[in-house]
Amino acid sequence: MKTYNRDVKNRLSRIEGQVRGVIKMVEDEKDCRDVVTQLSAIRSAVDRSIGLIVAQNLESCIRDAHESGQNADDAIQEAVNMIVKSR
Repeated sequence: MKTYNRDVKNRLSRIEGQVRGVIKMVEDEKDCRDVVTQLSAIRSAVDRSIGLIVAQNLESCIRDAHESGQNADDAIQEAVNMIVKSR
């Protein structure tokens, strides 16, 4: 099981705060352009978080694949698929 470092947790907490901010903006009936701008920022933050998590886990996935007799290429392809699927 992978443990996540403080950076990942901090990023996700910031995203949570951004989402709460957008909810407040909607409740306050703020301009849709401002809401969309904030949602775009959230999407970018989520994308960066996904990349960070995949990158941090890739080495251990390759090591695990090697130890279990699997081809490391499969682990790499799985990581690439996770990134592509997240888009």
